[in-house]
Amino acid sequence: MAQYGILVDYEWCTGCHSCEFACQMEHGYPVGQTGILVNEIGPWKIDEDVWQLAYMPVPTDQCDLCAARQALGKVPTCVQHCQAKCLEYGPLEELNAKLAAKTKQAVFALGE
Repeated sequence: MAQYGILVDYEWCTGCHSCEFACQMEHGYPVGQTGILVNEIGPWKIDEDVWQLAYMPVPTDQCDLCAARQALGKVPTCVQHCQAKCLEYGPLEELNAKLAAKTKQAVFALGE
């Protein structure tokens, strides 16, 4: 059962794709493959002055939480290189506790 994961605060994700590129470079994946993928939601008009536009980084099945980096005491490369600092790595119990603090967050359970 997964014990660690990544918390995504998608209210602050700017869609810069730094996490994707860092992952691809760290692991030597070919173009089009990565361990995390930034998805765009919108844009569409909700009300007169309200629009839906958000970005949601989602780990793929290729994500191993950067096991080699963790063995060196480092965080996953997507977390390290996130320009908006909206990705956080840690034990699921700690990450899940943070969900109550605010909306527009998601936890992805990954690894063993």
